[in-house]
Amino acid sequence: MSYRKRVAALMTVDSLIVLTAIFISYFLLIPSANPFTNVLLISAITLLISHHLFAHKYKLYKKVWQYASISELTGIFYAVTFSVVVTGAVQLILFQQIALRTLAITWMMHILFIGGSRFSWRLFRDNYIQPALNKTNTLIIGAGAAGTMVARQLQHSQEADLNPVAFIDDDFAKQHLEVLNLPVVGGVEEIENTVKQLNVEHIIIAIPSLSRAELNKIFQECSKTKAKTQILPRIEDIMSGKVAVTQFQDVQVEDLLGRDPVELDIDGIEEYIKGKTVLVTGAGGSIGSEICRQISIFSPNELVLLGHGENSIYSIEMELRRTAPELNLSTEIADVQDREKMFSIMANRKPHVIFHAAAHKHVPLMERNPEESVKNNVIGTKNVAEAADAAKVNTFVMVSTDKAVNPTSVMGATKRIAEMVVQHMDLISDTRFVAVRFGNVLGSRGSVIPLFKEQIQNGGPVTVTHPDMVRYFMTIPEASRLVLQAGALAEGGEVFVLDMGEPVKIVDLAKNLIKLSGYTEDEIPIRFTGMRPGEKMFEELLGKDEVHDEQVYPKIYRGKTPEVNINVSYELVERFQHSTKEQLREELLDIANFRVRELSVLGK
Repeated sequence: MSYRKRVAALMTVDSLIVLTAIFISYFLLIPSANPFTNVLLISAITLLISHHLFAHKYKLYKKVWQYASISELTGIFYAVTFSVVVTGAVQLILFQQIALRTLAITWMMHILFIGGSRFSWRLFRDNYIQPALNKTNTLIIGAGAAGTMVARQLQHSQEADLNPVAFIDDDFAKQHLEVLNLPVVGGVEEIENTVKQLNVEHIIIAIPSLSRAELNKIFQECSKTKAKTQILPRIEDIMSGKVAVTQFQDVQVEDLLGRDPVELDIDGIEEYIKGKTVLVTGAGGSIGSEICRQISIFSPNELVLLGHGENSIYSIEMELRRTAPELNLSTEIADVQDREKMFSIMANRKPHVIFHAAAHKHVPLMERNPEESVKNNVIGTKNVAEAADAAKVNTFVMVSTDKAVNPTSVMGATKRIAEMVVQHMDLISDTRFVAVRFGNVLGSRGSVIPLFKEQIQNGGPVTVTHPDMVRYFMTIPEASRLVLQAGALAEGGEVFVLDMGEPVKIVDLAKNLIKLSGYTEDEIPIRFTGMRPGEKMFEELLGKDEVHDEQVYPKIYRGKTPEVNINVSYELVERFQHSTKEQLREELLDIANFRVRELSVLGK
């Protein structure tokens, strides 16, 4: 129906309701009297005209009544009340008296008929049309503003295939009450029972303010059921129109880390990046490419992408040219092991800041190839650091790992020695050299998440080394932001560490991924394979002698690392090719764990 026809139909219905209300009121008070008196006719005409005027003022003809709620009822109340008041005023002016009882009954019947005509469609639709559709019983977690909004949208949407049946909320004041005719059955502990009792097949978590730890707790309760679990989109995305309220999102493993992301000091980062030349090694890798994305936001004068793999560098270059067309972008295909090339690039590019993300990171592979780990992680870092010193770079930030703490693997040992190189360079150079440690990065190449997803996709089993193994986790964007923040905080020689919250059991991560993929552990089993060479049961972010208790920035700590025996490290670099793999591994671990201390450290 067109807008004009709709308004005409509503005005016609309202006219009949107004006249019926006033004549019935008069008849109820004086059944035997003549209804066509001047008082009654003038009152009826006045009431009719004033009703339409106030109905337009309160937009009663523009409301979508199938979604009617309290605000629409308030509009009806005002329109009816003011029209009756105007009618009473006209009676007083023309006839010097007001038919109070007639008008009172007219007011009540007027509201009843107008409200009934408007809300009857919603009642019919909610009670007869909607239940007739084949919809999925849905439990909404959170009976606050967001949860109520979701329930209302689902109740009134013909397109939505979800039927809300109850709320879950930990607020005792709401429990055992009803919201939108839906019971608030209890707290989070009632999720499993409610799913069984109400035959729930879908759960929506509708609490935007949830921390990741709280979301994880709720998700674990939902995981005890077979219902599909989703979360509400971000409120800012809903408000901006990017997504609808009913476009629910699957819970991602990143949502369950139990730690809120670190907020950046935007001004501090912008100060040392904006208008400067910035070079990123390993720019095609998971961390390096994300660092480049983050840097592009801060308008550098030039961003240089340096990497050994041409395909990965090409990929991030094309992405940045598309997403940041104003960015001055350059690429260098080079290996950090090529010392002359590093010095040449630094001399030509003259970067103000270097983010060194190039490294070999795969623990089992480096156990089998320790000499390659030395060449890339130690010699490569040494080459880039010394080239940075020669080119008088202002700030050098090295990406490190929690596996560098008390290392038991070749990869961890070479990263710790790389930290030693960086710390030593800070002592003898005018360049500020710092390192940044963090835990495992979700979604990075070689991380456990892609492996688990592939195993689940292939039907299992999901392989976990040990049921008690734990790790710290963070997302790629978080890791990259931390690296940028470290550059802003750098004074020289520090090892920055992120407060990563509580470590996560790998087996719990596997269980969550199985559940998030829509399977049960009966369908996708978990198999324990035993610890691999070089692996530790748990990782540390700082050694006992490295801990500074105070934070230098929210959730960021500065480690006080012990003095380094750089000469011993450099001696190893000179002769590592003449050692057997096992000898090289033992020497690396001895140096990284400070078991070799014959020589003193050079001073600045």
